Amino acid sequence: MSLDIALSGIQAINDQLGTISNNIANAGTFGFKASRANFASQYSGDQASGTRIGSVTQTIGTVGSTLQTGRGLDAAINGRGFFVVKDGSNAPSFTRVGIFDSDNAGFLVDQSGRRVQGFAQLPGSTVLGPLGDLSLPSGQIPAVASTELSYLSNFSADWKAPDPAVNPFVPPDPVAVPATTPDPSSYNMSRVSVVYDSQGNQHSVTQYFVKAAAPNTVEVHFAIDGKGAPLAGIPMATLHFDANGKILDVNGGDPLLPKTLAVTFQPSVLDTTNGASDMNITIDYSGSTHSAGEATTSVNKADGYAAGNFSGVELAGDGSVVAKYTNGERMTVGKVAVATFASESQLTSISDTSWQANLDSGTPLYTTPGTGLAGSLTTSALEQSNVDVTTELVGLMVSQRNYQANSKVIQTESAVLQSLMQAM
Repeated sequence: MSLDIALSGIQAINDQLGTISNNIANAGTFGFKASRANFASQYSGDQASGTRIGSVTQTIGTVGSTLQTGRGLDAAINGRGFFVVKDGSNAPSFTRVGIFDSDNAGFLVDQSGRRVQGFAQLPGSTVLGPLGDLSLPSGQIPAVASTELSYLSNFSADWKAPDPAVNPFVPPDPVAVPATTPDPSSYNMSRVSVVYDSQGNQHSVTQYFVKAAAPNTVEVHFAIDGKGAPLAGIPMATLHFDANGKILDVNGGDPLLPKTLAVTFQPSVLDTTNGASDMNITIDYSGSTHSAGEATTSVNKADGYAAGNFSGVELAGDGSVVAKYTNGERMTVGKVAVATFASESQLTSISDTSWQANLDSGTPLYTTPGTGLAGSLTTSALEQSNVDVTTELVGLMVSQRNYQANSKVIQTESAVLQSLMQAM
């Protein structure tokens, strides 16, 4: 009986050594989770019959350190959750390894060529589609004309009103008069904004701000591409402020409404060869102030853009898949999915540093990074193995001593049996 007990100990130690060896071998594997072999005693009735490996515990809940890679399609999960991938058989697998790329069919795939699962998203929309393969865009995006210009500034209350006789903003013919630089003494501040017409041609809209003679009033004159706007015979806009320096209205409009101004610029008037549509742009001055001190501009941005070609894709911290274009535009085309489990330590380990769900792990809950129990993403980074090599080496030494002790039992048992046989 003692011989069988010692043999069971040696067998269990061999199994433990396999677990330790696998941990050490994967100490440099991204996203790998160490396992621990747990011994369990064995009995036959009320008689001890040795030991065995009763279970193998996975340390999935222990997050490995993060390695910065600088690659836009690498991502590490901070906290719980797994990336969801599907192979050719359409079977879902779960992995912590966020090494992604695009395949020749235009889909986002992991390092093993499995398609990454996520939620599709139309550019400009926040509505997520159903869970599925993430398709990446290609080719060109068309030009989009500017329709809104956000402008936020402090128009200094220290300004002095210029000489009203000086008015370079009223050209007799905006087309015939060549582009000139207005006399700086005729305005207090100018700012240039970049806008796009329907063909993607870039235009510069210059706003000339003039302190009016009336208190708390600033006039705005416009020029496009260096020429006075067609409506320049009168101030294009008059901004009124209250006694506290907060903007009241634009051109006497309702103070309760947004502080906006609708302006039409005609590219074809300025250039007869330009067949683009008129640019109807709403300029929003909401939040602007009229306070003493330096005149500062904090927001000066128009929407719209020129046509652009697809130049690549990268991940954002919220899991967004962001397509990049040569015109500088960035569009979200989807979000990668993250799966969480009621008992993630019960997942079944498979090749390619992945796991599969089973009855003990529970049904996966699919969500986006940073939502619910799912961790957020660290982009341009990868999670390293959580194996502690020092701990594993200590385990090797302990296993070696246990192996020697069980071998000694077998040796002693053999000697006793030999002595018994000789005595008979």
